Amino acid sequence: MEQYEIRRNSTVEFDPMCDKSNPQKISFEDVSAAAFRIQSGIIKTPCVKSHMSSKYGMDIYLKNDFLQNTGSFKERGARNALLLLSPEAKERGVISASLGNHSQGLSYHAKQLKIPTTVVMPNVAPIMKIEKCKSFGANVIIHGHDMKEAKHHAMTLSKEKNLTYINGYDHPHIMAGQGTVGLEILEQVPDIDAVLVPVGGGGLLAGVATAVKHLKPHVLVYGAETEKCPSMEVALAKDEPVNVEIRSTLADGLAVPTVGYNALATIKPLIDRMITVHEDWIARAILRLVEQEKFVVEGGGAVCVAAIMAGLVPELAGKKVVCILSGGNIDTTILGRCLERGLAAEQRLVKFKVTVSDRPGGIAELCKLIASIGVSIKDIIQERAWVYGDIFSVRVKAVCETRGPEHTNELRSMITNSYREWYFSRECDLSHRRPSTDSLDDVIH
Repeated sequence: MEQYEIRRNSTVEFDPMCDKSNPQKISFEDVSAAAFRIQSGIIKTPCVKSHMSSKYGMDIYLKNDFLQNTGSFKERGARNALLLLSPEAKERGVISASLGNHSQGLSYHAKQLKIPTTVVMPNVAPIMKIEKCKSFGANVIIHGHDMKEAKHHAMTLSKEKNLTYINGYDHPHIMAGQGTVGLEILEQVPDIDAVLVPVGGGGLLAGVATAVKHLKPHVLVYGAETEKCPSMEVALAKDEPVNVEIRSTLADGLAVPTVGYNALATIKPLIDRMITVHEDWIARAILRLVEQEKFVVEGGGAVCVAAIMAGLVPELAGKKVVCILSGGNIDTTILGRCLERGLAAEQRLVKFKVTVSDRPGGIAELCKLIASIGVSIKDIIQERAWVYGDIFSVRVKAVCETRGPEHTNELRSMITNSYREWYFSRECDLSHRRPSTDSLDDVIH
């Protein structure tokens, strides 16, 4: 019975357009044909020079594909795939599973082309994206706790209702459509030296690499992914797609546990390097893009800028580099967390604990000291019950905003010189830490 169930599931989940035993590589002709096919329905997004260029010693250009109608590059592939359907398939309709960007792109362009569309989204999908798909006229089905369950349900429905299933990153027509980003980049910045591409399932990298390497083989093509889900790096090392564990990440749009078979086959002979980026740098990149460029992008869209900021591409110093900002669909609450995490990573937001006198004026004196060096207190909490030892002491937990690392060091020096017991969160050098009298701190830290 168990063997029958496995065979039944594999039959249900078999997609002839994404066949493990027969991967399909896309060609430059596929990409150029897609560019002509979709041009009337896609925004040709700007590729602008970044204000951060001088800081990082290279000419950085930002391809702003988050400016598409639905806030993501996914529209390109979705429109191309829809236009290539047979008349009968268009009449029956299409189905796909997605957490957000692919489902929005598919729903939007299916409405333009009058093609019935069903999207299956897991119950962890953001409500904003669910409502957006509904507003485009799609039949939205909420099913499963994760993408694996949602995809299985979508493919089951595609077989039962004879709907065309469109994979969001590995369908050849999807990859060809995404490659049009590369054509636009070469037209807008003709003398580039390198292109950095965000990587989730690999469709965008496959398309861009196909376009760029055909027209300008000397241009370097790098892929960038979050270290929380390095599925492409593992796939290239193992020479086949491998399922990797997804850990919670700011770049949720890149959290694809297994890259596409077609995508990997296309990418392998073309890519120059894969880069994995730490989450703190992604948060800092989101913050920097907001502050310096006035662009609001999601974690997956900021990963290429994060790679540059983290110093992971020193060989590109002095060169002309394009970073693809692939999406801007970030939830407002997540944006707030990203900005705060970015400030903390840049040591512009600092949290510390200090034990001060509980007699009149004790906390006021602390606040006066902090203000004397121009540090702003964002939050302050007092603890009395959990302070052991001196009954006339109070523990103060403070979150402060500084101008950067030097200002933070000035604050730290002042606190350590003025008080006997203190602790700065995320203290890099443990030799600077005084022993805490709080037993809970000892457990946590």
